[in-house]
Amino acid sequence: MFDNFLFNVEYGIKHVLDINGYDHVLFLMILAIPYLFKDWKRVLLLVSMFTLGHTLSLVLAAYNVVTVDGALVEFLIPVTILIAALYNVFTAGKGAQKERVGILFITTLFFGLIHGLGFAREFHILLGETDNKLALLLEFALGIEIAQVIIVFVVLFVGYLVQTIFRFSKRDWIMVISSIVIGLVIPMLMDSAFLSKT
Repeated sequence: MFDNFLFNVEYGIKHVLDINGYDHVLFLMILAIPYLFKDWKRVLLLVSMFTLGHTLSLVLAAYNVVTVDGALVEFLIPVTILIAALYNVFTAGKGAQKERVGILFITTLFFGLIHGLGFAREFHILLGETDNKLALLLEFALGIEIAQVIIVFVVLFVGYLVQTIFRFSKRDWIMVISSIVIGLVIPMLMDSAFLSKT
């Protein structure tokens, strides 16, 4: 029983940290880079909204309430990353992250719904013949959440080092990382199966 729990949690962690499926990591990076350690409550709330979104869509997909074309989801995930990265570029150093909290939280929740549909395919593989979907889903979601906290902590820590030791301005840090992510996401969009079908 406990071995199964650990396996499912570990499966969720590995899915997020998988080097071949780094889109989720990129989104979390973009979400966290405008903030510092002192903003941890705001970051935690944002990550929680994202978790709420992708857990909700994961539940709906797991119980076949919603079914979405996999190619469309694989296209929409990089779109969410691109929008978030462009938002960072245009608001870097303007304090917009603190002013428009409502919009930011709702958008993060919506983007979480899209990312959850991406997790759903992986969850169905994990599910196999098991009947106990809910327990499995919660364990898988817990693994995802642990991985997210690790990623966000690393991003905040690296941001702290870059801005204090290497004297990068907060604006430059946001601009550089957001630009790198945009550069990584555009080829993902261009290579998507959804675009090649249209």
